[in-house]
Amino acid sequence: MTEAKNLAVQSSKVRMTPSEAFVETLRAQGVKDTFGIVGSAYMDAHDLFPLAGIRFVSVAHEQNAAHMADGYSRVTGKHGVCIAQNGPGATNFVTAIAAAYWAHSPVVCITPESGSLTMGLGGFQETEQMPIFSKITKWQVHVNAPSRMAELTSRAFDIAMQERGPVQLNIPRDYFYGDIEVEIPKPIRIEGSAGGPESLDAAAALLAKAKFPVILSGGGVVMANGIKECVALAEYLSAPVVNSYLHNDSFPTSHALACGPLGYMGSKAAMRLINKADVVLALGSRLGPFGTLPQYSFDYWPKDARIIQIDNNPRVLGLVKKISLGICGDAKLAAAGLLARLKAKVRLAPDKARIAAIGKEKKAWAEELAKWPSPNEETRIGPRQALAALARAKPKNAIVSTDIGNVSSVSNSYLHFDQAPSFLAAMAFGNCGYAYPAAIGAKVGCPDRPAIAYVGDGAWGMSLAEVMTCVRENIPAIAVVFNNGQWGAEKKNQVDYFDNRFLGTNLKNPNFADVAKAMGAQGMTVGRVDDIEDALRSAVRSNKPTVINLVLTQELGDPFRRDAFKPPRRLLPRYKKYSAKNV
Repeated sequence: MTEAKNLAVQSSKVRMTPSEAFVETLRAQGVKDTFGIVGSAYMDAHDLFPLAGIRFVSVAHEQNAAHMADGYSRVTGKHGVCIAQNGPGATNFVTAIAAAYWAHSPVVCITPESGSLTMGLGGFQETEQMPIFSKITKWQVHVNAPSRMAELTSRAFDIAMQERGPVQLNIPRDYFYGDIEVEIPKPIRIEGSAGGPESLDAAAALLAKAKFPVILSGGGVVMANGIKECVALAEYLSAPVVNSYLHNDSFPTSHALACGPLGYMGSKAAMRLINKADVVLALGSRLGPFGTLPQYSFDYWPKDARIIQIDNNPRVLGLVKKISLGICGDAKLAAAGLLARLKAKVRLAPDKARIAAIGKEKKAWAEELAKWPSPNEETRIGPRQALAALARAKPKNAIVSTDIGNVSSVSNSYLHFDQAPSFLAAMAFGNCGYAYPAAIGAKVGCPDRPAIAYVGDGAWGMSLAEVMTCVRENIPAIAVVFNNGQWGAEKKNQVDYFDNRFLGTNLKNPNFADVAKAMGAQGMTVGRVDDIEDALRSAVRSNKPTVINLVLTQELGDPFRRDAFKPPRRLLPRYKKYSAKNV
């Protein structure tokens, strides 16, 4: 009798409903904020969110909810959570979950499903939700019994963090109801490692003998909170540091060894310096193909350099670029481990000649960028002048998100950061409509930091409805809309390859500031470069949702995808009139 009593005392199972088990598991995982649109499929659990201390940010479109969860997770280092109605609500998540996959964001995508007893009957809002996400998630789980609600929910959250990417949690809508006895699992966090000691020894030996080592600092450095360790390693080696594409915050710009980003419209200084390398240390980077393509007519990737690649995903080692050495490890721990080995192996003094060469290249690029022609018109601003002015006015602690598109992508040359995480982009997925909802999520996650989105006028049409979300939810995110009346990236292709036949690329826009005001936000229209800095600073000071309608000229940057184009050929007689100038 005593033994049975003791067992009862030791048991931590509690009787509750599956909805309560679901919400209690979210609490145990530290969830404070969620993004989505309310739906009947999960309303029983949703009703408990306020009592559990979980904020539900109600959005205008589910795609934007998942982008918000992405932005939130990237600036906080925590889970981003999105949830919506079964069927169309879940399918609207797809684009944003794909973006989160390529950004390595631990987003938990919760997809309530049609009832377990009616699946397959073609009922209302029914579709098979697991296959849709199968290629864009790190893991998927279907809750196959109400009694497993807490167990499988907890595992989904654990794997999102462990494997650094989105996870789908699929729950039949009738499984939120009932009466179960359950123990709420504690989160499982796995300690990372620096990598294999033999590999680290070999990498240190290569770096110690290098005549011109270059460090490529990638997103893994930011995710591992390893910038301090990367700086220390670079200083010991006197190595120039370049940022991988769209990770401009992976090394402090103000540092003497910082050379700027690679990739489209990046830093010529970074490209010239990595081209000289005999050893490249790719730290926390998968070396994605688009981020290492030729730029400014310069095929800068060093052909004969020894490449050391460090990433915590063994599948990406040597996948894109041929490497001399691959190390599966945490970027922060690996950098610290390499520095310790180098100090034990060789005493290196600052290489004054190399540091001077770095400074010379940076100065030359800064002067070239400052003089880059980008003329204003009477009421329109040259895009490069606009980007330079925005950079001058950007608060030091600001988070900036950029959309895909011509002007937004040219901003790669102008965005500088001294702290991380501070820079958000849709990464390799490159979808429109990312920047504004990502900035909203970032603002929810870091309310004490300004969150600014750079958005082209085409992409703005996909996310402007979320201005209403910011007003309703009191989220003072800022959108800078590059209003030039065109889909610029594709229009540049039509200029270069299709004899200026502008099909579908010209836009006729309203005044986006007026639209913002109609939604209850603050709106500003700026058509003079001298007014840009005051406008952005005023928007930040106001602490209100703000849209800056920035009226630009139709100047276009370099083509975005020159690597993917061939001159068109026309063979049928009816299309021959198009071929004379293009074949």
